[in-house]
Amino acid sequence: MSDLMAGLHQPGNTVLHRLPVGAKVLGLAMLSLAIVVVRDVRSAPVFLLITLLLAALARVPVRSVWRAARGVLLIAVVAGALQWWWYGGAKAAETFLDLLSLGLAALALTATTSVNEMVDALSRWARPLRFVGIDPDRVALTVALTIGALPGTIAIARETRDAARARGLDRNPRAYLSPFVIRVVARAHESGDALHARGIGDD
Repeated sequence: MSDLMAGLHQPGNTVLHRLPVGAKVLGLAMLSLAIVVVRDVRSAPVFLLITLLLAALARVPVRSVWRAARGVLLIAVVAGALQWWWYGGAKAAETFLDLLSLGLAALALTATTSVNEMVDALSRWARPLRFVGIDPDRVALTVALTIGALPGTIAIARETRDAARARGLDRNPRAYLSPFVIRVVARAHESGDALHARGIGDD
């Protein structure tokens, strides 16, 4: 099980936990669309408050909220700085808050939906693809493997970065990127070999 996803999923019996997966995904899509489409610095704090309320409604621990916010914080800071340079402070603040809101909105879905529930839902939604020769179970398996690979990929990135720093090469992109790509590809081959050994995908 993905440490990233399993760590954010919080079993519970709240209103959000009891909602069907489809309703939650649709709600997340609509809220995300509203955050992106409504371009007003006055609306940004409102969206952030809504997403914080959703996290509170889902009873997400403060440490998980901070972890999700920290995950997008660097991107938000960089994007906000660029917006400040191009369009001024108001646009920068709007961009910064909107990115945090998007991250917290996704957290509300992740915290109230297990990976298995999401994969099962994807398998159901992909059933019409049978008519064009695509196996919905394979689609769901692909998504599950992708989710499961995220924590390992992040761990590899951190380990490779730390190794480059230890050699004094943290300013050399090649010293970081080359080992990172090699290790990620090797991990993918290992996963493929493990699936093949179990007869998955042989057909």
